[in-house]
Order: sequence, then C-alpha cells, then structure tokens
Amino acid sequence: MSSCCGPHTPNDEHNTDHHGASAGKKRIDYLLWGSLALCVVFYGAYALGVTGPGWFEHFSHGVFELLNTMWWGVLVGILFVGLLHYVPQQLVVSLLGRGGTVSGIVRATAAGVLLDLCSHGILMVGMKLYQKGASLGQVMAFLIASPWNSLSLTLIMFALIGVGWTLLFIAVSMVIGVIAGLVFDALVKRRRLQDNPNADQQDDAPRAPLKSQLGDVWRGINWHPTALGGVLNEGLKGSRMVLRWLLFGVLLAAAIRAFVSVEMFQQWFGPSIVGLLLTMVAATIIEVCSEGSTPIAADLMNRARAPGNSFMFLMAGVATDYTEIMVIKDTMKSWKTALFLPLVVLPQVLLVAVIMNLWGGA
Repeated sequence: MSSCCGPHTPNDEHNTDHHGASAGKKRIDYLLWGSLALCVVFYGAYALGVTGPGWFEHFSHGVFELLNTMWWGVLVGILFVGLLHYVPQQLVVSLLGRGGTVSGIVRATAAGVLLDLCSHGILMVGMKLYQKGASLGQVMAFLIASPWNSLSLTLIMFALIGVGWTLLFIAVSMVIGVIAGLVFDALVKRRRLQDNPNADQQDDAPRAPLKSQLGDVWRGINWHPTALGGVLNEGLKGSRMVLRWLLFGVLLAAAIRAFVSVEMFQQWFGPSIVGLLLTMVAATIIEVCSEGSTPIAADLMNRARAPGNSFMFLMAGVATDYTEIMVIKDTMKSWKTALFLPLVVLPQVLLVAVIMNLWGGA
C-alpha cells in the first residue's frame, strides 16, 4: 500500500480486531453497525420531513443536530489518526518529550489545547498517541485539556460568556490537565496503574535531532493523490472503537433531549453544592460533543449566574463522558485506568468550581 508519511513499522500492523479476536475470526460489531443504522434512519427521517409522535420528532431532530454539529471534528480526527499511523514512533516521543516528566506533561497539555478538534476527534488522536508510545500521564493531560479548548470554540465562548471568564477557564483547565497528568504518571511509577506497553523501550538510547527526524518524514511523504485513500483507510480502522461509542452517544443524547427538557435541568443548577453535584450528573448524562456543551455551559453562567457550574459542566463532561471512559478501557485494556480519570479530575474540578461560584457571586 502507498505510504503517505513513510513506511509501516511492525508495531502498527493490525493483527487483531478491537474485540480481541484474531483477524481470521472477526465478529460483527453490533454496537457500531446498530448505532450507525439507527442514526442513519433518524437523520434521514428529519432531513426528509417525516413526522410522527412528539418524541419521534424531538429524537430525530436531536440526531440530526448532533451529527451536523460534530461531523467535521470527527472527519478531521480520522484524518489526524490516519496521518499519525505513518509517523515514526520515535518522532512522536521526541515531540511530546519524555514520559513521566513535567516538561512532557506540559507539552502534551499544550498540544491538546492547540489542536482544534471536538472532544471525539481529540479522543481518536489521543488513543493513537498512546499507541505511539506517549506515557499514560501525557495521554490523560492531552485529553483533559483539549476538548473544548479550540480556536473555534474559544471565539464562541468569548461571545457567550466574555473574554475574561473564557481565558480563566482555559488557564485553569490546563493546570488541571498538568496536575492530572503528573498524578497518572506517579501512579504508574508506583505500579498502581499499568504502564503503556507501547512505550519506547530504547528511551535512553541516543536519538537523532528533532529537525533531522522532521526532515526524514517530510522527504518520505508520498504526494500522489492515491495516498490520501491510504490515510483515510488507516484513520477509519484506528478510529473504529471511538466511532462505535460516539454513535451510541448520539442516540443516548437524542433520547435525553426528547424526554427531558434542558430548561428543567437549568432550574436546578444554582451556585450551590447541590447545584454543582446536579450539574456533574447532567454533564455525565448529556455530554456528547464539545460544541453541544458550550451553549448549555453559557446558559449556566448567564441565567443561573453560576460560573462554577459552567466550568463544572464543561470539565465534568470531559472526565465522565462514557464514550471516553469506554474507549480508554478498550484501548488500554483496563477498567481501573479508565475509572481513575474521573477519580483524579473531578475533585479538582469541584474545588475550582466552588471557588469560582464564591468569587463570581461576590
């Protein structure tokens, strides 16, 4: 197969499917194909103007709106995953720095903030970084700091809640990402969590300068248009486990929108401990994509006058999103690692949210 960015490495070959079955005994992914079929049916129903009971129209509208909101982020995420497939592991390690170090965590956090993708596009890239050898702490810092910290959403947040609060949210989320990354790497060192089996085993060996590595990759690029097909093919294969939970998440969020009004949630989300806890629960249930979270977070700021709840809604959605937890579990083969994400992040978010509510109400 034509290479876009250089030759394959043995570690990148797909010898097993995402359920752990051998390549010769692939099983039908009922969750993926069932969710895709239902999304197509309800999306098509709304696009064609098919009417029915009230719940049917609200549900189909939810599917239609969510897919229209997130499709571009998912597509760009697939493209990034496909490109990363051809990037040598040594280059990825060099760009992110050493795992288990403060500089490596800071680099990963900055990379997450600068990459303009929705939460599920970021999730695809984050899992590919893990497969390329990034440390557990770097991957978690990348995921925590990135989902709503993109240029496009930052500009939207400027308009919705103001420049000051937006910049504060970004800065605090980066701090939480760095702290969480350091905690995860510390847990790995103490063998409370498993290390990344894809980590570079020759970490102490001399490496070529970063400029030289980038030059080698650039010279190895195949610019023929057919190479794009290879990139998309690898991106789809690498993103499959994310897509299955993403599509299922669309159906779940559409169901919540059809049967539970956002207004009812907002009435309960005052700047109190109870309001914060309810916000966390709501974020866990209805968070599907960063673009969908942003308007609701702005309403919590402007209508409920609860900046801490707004921050909680954005960050709790990242830490408790079942799509993210399930993909981490599937990729890292560990429920423990996946469940440590909310255990490490939520206490920090809750503390910051309480302080923001006290400060914002002063």
